[in-house]
Amino acid sequence: MAGLYVHIPFCRHKCAYCDFYSGPLRGFAPQDYAAALSRELEARTLAPEYQTVYIGGGTPSTMPPQLLAPFFALSAGERTIEVNPEDVSPRAAELWLSAGANRVSMGVQSLIDSELSAVGRRHSAAQAIEAFHTLRRAGFSNISLDLIYGLPGQTLRSWHQSLEGLLELAPEHLSAYSLSYEPGTLLHTRLMTGKIQETDEDEVVRMYHALCSLTRGAGFEHYEISNFARPGFHSRHNSAYWDSTPYLGLGPGAHSFDGALRSFNPPNLPVYMNNPAGAFQTDPETATERHNDVIMTALRTARGLNPALLTEKELLYARSHLSPTPQGNLRISEPDWLLADALTLPLLR
Repeated sequence: MAGLYVHIPFCRHKCAYCDFYSGPLRGFAPQDYAAALSRELEARTLAPEYQTVYIGGGTPSTMPPQLLAPFFALSAGERTIEVNPEDVSPRAAELWLSAGANRVSMGVQSLIDSELSAVGRRHSAAQAIEAFHTLRRAGFSNISLDLIYGLPGQTLRSWHQSLEGLLELAPEHLSAYSLSYEPGTLLHTRLMTGKIQETDEDEVVRMYHALCSLTRGAGFEHYEISNFARPGFHSRHNSAYWDSTPYLGLGPGAHSFDGALRSFNPPNLPVYMNNPAGAFQTDPETATERHNDVIMTALRTARGLNPALLTEKELLYARSHLSPTPQGNLRISEPDWLLADALTLPLLR
């Protein structure tokens, strides 16, 4: 089976930390973009039915839900739509459900209004909480919420406040990311010009440990560096990226993997709209690059790495620095996951 990712690159407003390909919907009607996605799907499809469908962005909640329904119809499994709190209303939630979504991923990022303002979010903490309740009342029983730690002005105390507030809502899934200052983003420019300061590294570590402790106490499983879920609610779509399951990505900026070959669509909407079926470019990997991909993605997860993939020398290092799992794999222990890059590096070829 394979997964399907559909990229909606449109946003009413770009957040200060975002480096995904996105921008305002200008020059193209939503129905024209949906038609272009369908043409690409018809030309490049990997399967008659997909294990999962994930509609991300950008901001998919800016698209008319009926235009998304044909893509959700391609899977009988997990069907996710990303939304922003300010787009959630009783009517919108009803339409997403009717269109076929059975899982919602909502970007909250913080429950402190000053922190939301600092990174250009357009909603308040109160709006985010009400949006969650609206989704529940509409009938969504699988909701994932996103948080960011290390935000400008954030403290360990305010991080606790955001995290505890979200856990009180009892979502099925939580994604929590350490803020990254990506070149080209507004936040990176502010950092480089001295308008904001990066959160102290030791404080970020304390935030991470608080995250692990509080989610564990709330019954969540920490199954990937940045992802936590109640039993049975792991993100099946995202898990496919970490275990080499094939997936097809539609839209400008989207990536694909057919099980052997990687490809991507350039992040250019006009180019994509001109030839959606042929915009993609292949990204050939050597055997060494493929090996390194497997190592890096496996060590992001609690499932860990199959030791059979390692040479005797690599295995000696791995057994000295990684922890065994009950299934016989080797993994990075939870307290050390923030050091994943450094711990993984000696295993790369």
